[in-house]
Amino acid sequence: MQQRPPQRFSLIGLPAWSVVLPVLALAALFLPGSSVLATVVSALVLGGTVLAAVHHAEVVAAKTGEPFGTIILAIAVTVIEVALIVSMMLSDGHGARELARDTVFAAQMIVLNGIIGVCLLVGGSRHHEQSYTQYGVSAGLAMIATLAALTLVLPNYTSSVPGPFYSPTQLAFVGAVSLIIYGVYVFGQTLRHRAYFLPENGPDDSDGHGPTPPTRTTVLSFALLLAALAGVVLLAKQLSPVIKGLVATAGAPPALVGIIIAALVLMPEGLAAVRAAAADRLQTSLNLAIGSALATIGLTIPVVAAVALLGGFELALGLSEKSIVLLVLTLFVASLSLGTGRTTILQGTAHLVIFAAYLFTVLVP
Repeated sequence: MQQRPPQRFSLIGLPAWSVVLPVLALAALFLPGSSVLATVVSALVLGGTVLAAVHHAEVVAAKTGEPFGTIILAIAVTVIEVALIVSMMLSDGHGARELARDTVFAAQMIVLNGIIGVCLLVGGSRHHEQSYTQYGVSAGLAMIATLAALTLVLPNYTSSVPGPFYSPTQLAFVGAVSLIIYGVYVFGQTLRHRAYFLPENGPDDSDGHGPTPPTRTTVLSFALLLAALAGVVLLAKQLSPVIKGLVATAGAPPALVGIIIAALVLMPEGLAAVRAAAADRLQTSLNLAIGSALATIGLTIPVVAAVALLGGFELALGLSEKSIVLLVLTLFVASLSLGTGRTTILQGTAHLVIFAAYLFTVLVP
């Protein structure tokens, strides 16, 4: 008896929850008041929308193949995140001068230590040892180190303007360089050196996403992916006053708010990366993580620099000494743990310990 072809990717065969939840997320933005019920409903819809975003990202990735699928998700998340940061900068004015720095640094710690650490630990626990193409990972880490040093460390040591600030000319230069580096990375990842970002056994079994969906379904999933990501970010912004209130009530430092918001925004990418690692597709996980870390700096800094220059805002980019130590440690350990082409739970544990130290020093400075 001939089996019927899978209907998962047919135009009307997308799971109902994956279609409904992004719409509910956008509708939840108009819930009246800030009651406990509205907050609970928004939080539940937020969690479900994250799952919907991951599902639609996998549909798009199944159509485009790697590494295009991971790039689409990373850029979509980052663009919406940048829009959120810019909107908060414009609304808060000079009070938001540290917002971009705190968001970018929190994202680097979450991605390079939290997400990668969980991926290596989950993947190593299930498959003992996992492999990936080292060339692309090493190139990505080199670019992350360059951007992180130029945007988050160097401002503390320039002399044109005192403090953790760049002069307008310096800020324009760093913004342009950040955009160039990210553009070159995407060019190499998708065209010139695409093989460096595929598993060693080639593109034929690099995706593992299942059957290729029809074009109409891919277009629908891409639109729903954007709607889901917009819903995640906007709901996170809507819930931020509640989060701030809970943090203040608990007596925790205000920096914890930025970490929570960054974690909510990065949740779709993080969940997609962990699922890929659990399915023994570590290359996809690392493409997502490193691409996200690069996009967070390479796209955020140019935009916020332009907004600051045009709006006359001060933009504090330099990190504190404690944060610089954690950043340098993160980049050093990443270069070692991802420098052999193979990973186990040992490397994952090291990254998670650094992430725990980051969270602990935020709570107990």
